[in-house]
Amino acid sequence: MCQHAAKVTSTCLFHLRRLRRLGRTLDIDARKRLVCALILTRIDYRNSALAGLPDSTLAPLERVLHAAARFVLDLRPRDRVTAALQMLHWLPVRQRITYKLCVLMHGVAFGYTPTFLQHAVVPLSTLPAKAHLRSVDTGQYHIPHVSSSASSRAFSVAGPQAWNRPPTSLRNTACSATFKQHLKVITF
Repeated sequence: MCQHAAKVTSTCLFHLRRLRRLGRTLDIDARKRLVCALILTRIDYRNSALAGLPDSTLAPLERVLHAAARFVLDLRPRDRVTAALQMLHWLPVRQRITYKLCVLMHGVAFGYTPTFLQHAVVPLSTLPAKAHLRSVDTGQYHIPHVSSSASSRAFSVAGPQAWNRPPTSLRNTACSATFKQHLKVITF
């Protein structure tokens, strides 16, 4: 996954260098659209596979996100970007991964994802040993016990971990657009 993160980082930085040539001629809205199209889509593509990775692996992607925010808002290299990310409504990389996992799990819970994803996770309500727990009624999924950190990054483990964190009222939201909106607010 380090190689994947490095490849995505180099591609995004290449596009940012090319965009900087146009930087002064574009307004903020145009810069934001270009960054969303060329940079953020690459960071978000298959980022659920990056779940559970150490910060050292995700740091290059975070630096790309910071560089993109600096480009969009025309900040200097030493300016703080936390407020800039909040103003742009961009989630940090780790929260983007959690957001993607929760969206995938929402699709599993409401049946609009492929069947292989639906078979990868197990609702607590279907486990006889867990039938007496209060969490059965909350729509939570079973988090299997794993012995290695590599297997904890599998969707069958990382998906239920991310899904069980938000409040029950959010997990029971059937409308996908409403779910995404409220999830972003909670994750942000």
